[in-house]
Amino acid sequence: MPTREKRDWQGSACRRSLSRALLAVTLGAATMIAESRSVSAFELFGIKLWGSDDKADTEIADPLRYAVTIDVKDDDADLKKRIEAVSGLKADEDHPVSGSLGLMTKARSDREQLVAALYEDARYEGVVDISIAGQSIDELPPDAEFKGQQPIPVTITVTPGQKFTLGDIRLKGDAAGLASADFGLISGGDAGSGAVLKAEARLVKALKDEGRPLAKVTDREVVADHANGRLDVTLTVEAGPVAGYGETTVKGTETVDRDFTEYMTGLKRGARYSPKEIDTARDRLLGLEVFNSVTLKEADKLDADGNIPIGVEVSERKPRYFGVGGTLSNTEGLGLEGYWGHRNLFGKAEKLRIDGSISGIGSNAIGQLNYNAGIMFEKPGVVGPASKFFANLKTVYEHPDAYDRFSVKGGAGLSYEIDKRQTVSAELSLDYSKITDSFGKHDYLIASVPLQYVFDNRDNKLNPKSGFRALAYVEPSYDLLNGATFVKLRGEGSAYQALDTGGRFVLAGRVALGSIVGASLGDVPADRRFYSGGGGSVRGYAYQGIGPKDINNKPTGGLSYFETSAEMRIGITDTIGIVPFVDAGTVSTKQFPDFSDVKVGAGVGLRYVTPFGPLRIDGAIPLNRGPGDPRFGIYAGIGQAF
Repeated sequence: MPTREKRDWQGSACRRSLSRALLAVTLGAATMIAESRSVSAFELFGIKLWGSDDKADTEIADPLRYAVTIDVKDDDADLKKRIEAVSGLKADEDHPVSGSLGLMTKARSDREQLVAALYEDARYEGVVDISIAGQSIDELPPDAEFKGQQPIPVTITVTPGQKFTLGDIRLKGDAAGLASADFGLISGGDAGSGAVLKAEARLVKALKDEGRPLAKVTDREVVADHANGRLDVTLTVEAGPVAGYGETTVKGTETVDRDFTEYMTGLKRGARYSPKEIDTARDRLLGLEVFNSVTLKEADKLDADGNIPIGVEVSERKPRYFGVGGTLSNTEGLGLEGYWGHRNLFGKAEKLRIDGSISGIGSNAIGQLNYNAGIMFEKPGVVGPASKFFANLKTVYEHPDAYDRFSVKGGAGLSYEIDKRQTVSAELSLDYSKITDSFGKHDYLIASVPLQYVFDNRDNKLNPKSGFRALAYVEPSYDLLNGATFVKLRGEGSAYQALDTGGRFVLAGRVALGSIVGASLGDVPADRRFYSGGGGSVRGYAYQGIGPKDINNKPTGGLSYFETSAEMRIGITDTIGIVPFVDAGTVSTKQFPDFSDVKVGAGVGLRYVTPFGPLRIDGAIPLNRGPGDPRFGIYAGIGQAF
């Protein structure tokens, strides 16, 4: 007779590691591992970057050091790596525990994590033994003392056993009519605990997507057939009724208006329940930037009207902030900026930001430095939760190679989030400027209506590994002083794709194209023409260094441009990466690029990943260097190049 064993995923772990592993351990192991990693000593703005935290070690009572040996009795190299990565004892080997009790507690916790790892790999008959100083932790008394020379030897022995596959799959209750294969449960397929739990989540989500907020798995029966290495799974599901939204209650607000917070969820009472709308509401509240955390919870029962009440819990951020930043390039000099802001000016997440910057330090004379100052105001929710009003006033005094400009510009507009991926915006803008360039000295008063559409499905805005971003920009403009009318068109797209499951190798590409129609080059203000070259476009060349030039070899700008970039972002460690790249670009006086003079730059960059974005240093050389072009370019800043 084949041996069959019912799996109790909610029991306690024992030496026969896979017979009763905690389900909570399976779901929480990654968090426990992350929290047990060694911390660092060097801090930047309160964030520890590298080095050991010796001070934390010295604060441990009765510190006891240990050394770990892991023996996985299996030829599966990936499993061995996973076991070593999961072990909290191994991860914290360089840090002492608090006495003998601390070591025993850590060892028992580690066994639970290893149990979860084996369950995730569909190993349901494995054995995990942990011994301290030669004795199994199951045989040690609760008051055991480990004395003698440190570090104390700790040995972890893992005998994984066979790898199970899924056997008979049955869905019962309100899920009886559904196909298990649609949710990833296929006979002969992956029997790992993670795969089964993901299937459960997909099953519940499918029912909730029908507007059933109370859908849940009411019973799970998992039976292991050891003789055949198969796992039989039976899930009983209760769908619950279709319901609308009930009352939305908000807790945790202090300075932010509570009614406004409820309004910004966009959950209309009586409207049909949707998990996607719940997620959108959470993201929208976080997007206000006034909350550290946002949690939306459905009630466990419907109200008297058959609707599901929604509870919102938030914690607020400090309303005021300030900061400094900078960029550095051997072709563009040093740039410094500072800013001050308020996230909740009048209690409804209104933003006010004042900033200023100086650039060109080291590359320009003191009298030719570039100055920039501005003030920005935003008010969300003006015509619905997905909308935002914005207004700005900005003054610029700059001296790039192409022109000298003094400008005062003001504008006001509205942006609207169509969904989580799509945003549109429109603005009315008025810009007075005095510009000296290759065409002489001119005053301009430009009235324009910038219109923009953005599609963005990147997985991470600061350091994406998948997805793409596309931008379309149209700006009709009229010069009130000189009578010129023109339209500026610009499109840009960037795509990202990890080439491995761990995201260590990410291929990134960017393409940008622009054109100005309706006016000649001389009638378009110099600051509105297209330029290329520098750290934000084609690296290896000077800022504005690509494109047509006048008889004095000064850039004139163009009516069209094209740029493209390709990068291979390679993660050497979790925080350090290198980035080989190639950039290319061209600028033309015609209304469409003629590609007669494409400049190409190539180089390599270094990245250091931080919570506020990668720190970036890029070095590049021009591959088809012309007269006046630099021999190389070095650029530093925060964030990826695109």
